[in-house]
Amino acid sequence: MDFRALPERLAHVRAEIVRRQASGGWNHPITLVAVTKGFGLDAVAAALAAGLTDLGENRVQEAIEKIDASVGRGAVWHMIGHLQRNKARHVPGRFAVVHSVDSEPLAAALARRAAEQDVAMRVLLQVNVAGEKQKSGCEPAEAPALARALAGHPHLKLEGLMTVAPLTEDGAVQRRTFRALRVLRDALQGEGLWLPALSMGMSADYGLAVEEGATMLRLGTVLFGSRTA
Repeated sequence: MDFRALPERLAHVRAEIVRRQASGGWNHPITLVAVTKGFGLDAVAAALAAGLTDLGENRVQEAIEKIDASVGRGAVWHMIGHLQRNKARHVPGRFAVVHSVDSEPLAAALARRAAEQDVAMRVLLQVNVAGEKQKSGCEPAEAPALARALAGHPHLKLEGLMTVAPLTEDGAVQRRTFRALRVLRDALQGEGLWLPALSMGMSADYGLAVEEGATMLRLGTVLFGSRTA
């Protein structure tokens, strides 16, 4: 595919982030996770050439092919999709951050594999704020106990929360979702957990996420264009 428009798209996204942060009253750094799902190694190369070093994937098998390629070794890889326990063995040593930890059994599997390599995995707790049955993530009511459980694993480093907003054109619904995640994060920090990261916002709704305090954005089509897969 032709990714010559990527630098221009990226400049637009960064300008929009500045504008939206000013609107929301924020000034913290935001990590752009360029989602290469559905794109080939040429997208990885284009992202790195544009200065995007944090790359995200939804599926383990597709990610491994990119991570293990020579061009993929220059990136910091994020696992942003649903992760099955039997795939946990592939994560330590390949992914720097897992955004989608949503249960104690998955956390235990990741911790066990991380212990085998004597590394500490950076993880985020995925919360299904909107309560959508088709979405992964723990229920908000379960989040405090699960967050404490994750924080108790010596080979996991819990850094924050992640959510996916409903697929809707109703900005008020999206905003409520993002705001609820931030309020939950703030409450957990009030209980003594250090949770600086809020992974929320994708191509269609990242502006609202920024206004509500996002620290990580997961962006695919707004950077690379439409997917072929």
